[in-house]
Amino acid sequence: MKIKLQEDVLKNQHLAAAFNRETFKKNHTLVINLMSSPGAGKTTLLEETIKALMNEFHMAVIEGDLATELDAERLRSLGVKTVQINTVGGCHLDARMIAKTLPDFELDTIDILFIENIGNLVCPSSYDLGQDYKVVVLSVPEGNDKIPKYPVMFRRTDITIINKIDLLPFVSFNLEEAKKNLKEINPQAQFKALSAKTGEGMEEWIHWIKDAQRQCTKP
Repeated sequence: MKIKLQEDVLKNQHLAAAFNRETFKKNHTLVINLMSSPGAGKTTLLEETIKALMNEFHMAVIEGDLATELDAERLRSLGVKTVQINTVGGCHLDARMIAKTLPDFELDTIDILFIENIGNLVCPSSYDLGQDYKVVVLSVPEGNDKIPKYPVMFRRTDITIINKIDLLPFVSFNLEEAKKNLKEINPQAQFKALSAKTGEGMEEWIHWIKDAQRQCTKP
């Protein structure tokens, strides 16, 4: 007789995600998990987002990177509490990593916590960090093939941001095609096109964050 043993290898990951989510909910902290490939402009988007919201909300950042604190230092220069997680080669953040950083924050004073994930369009999509929203950033120089080539990432996100639209005249990227591809993969996902560098389209993104944060504060 064969005995079949089964165990969820991600059990601790799921428990940590549930712990994080309950902690964030208890403190009415909006948590946004930002994901993208390297160079899509996550950190620049985060810098400009923080600048636009800093007079209205208390924010903090968990910065994921393979190595160095270069991006974290950029965010700290804005006066925002930023905790660095170096994965030393790991391709994603997981909920246990996030849980270990939480004692570094006074969550009851933080309105919005941004998690900047590792630059990768594959691994981060599979890991629940306990966030409220997953947001993927795609830049126009990356091309229109990325949404259909990485369907898991775009299927599991709440918002897709097309960044660097100031470069549209210089590259062969079609916004309507990107919107169509996203709708086919994830009809519920929101689609926002902007340039973090010039500010074009940023107002809609900022308005969405404000609305999302207000929802967090409702009993």
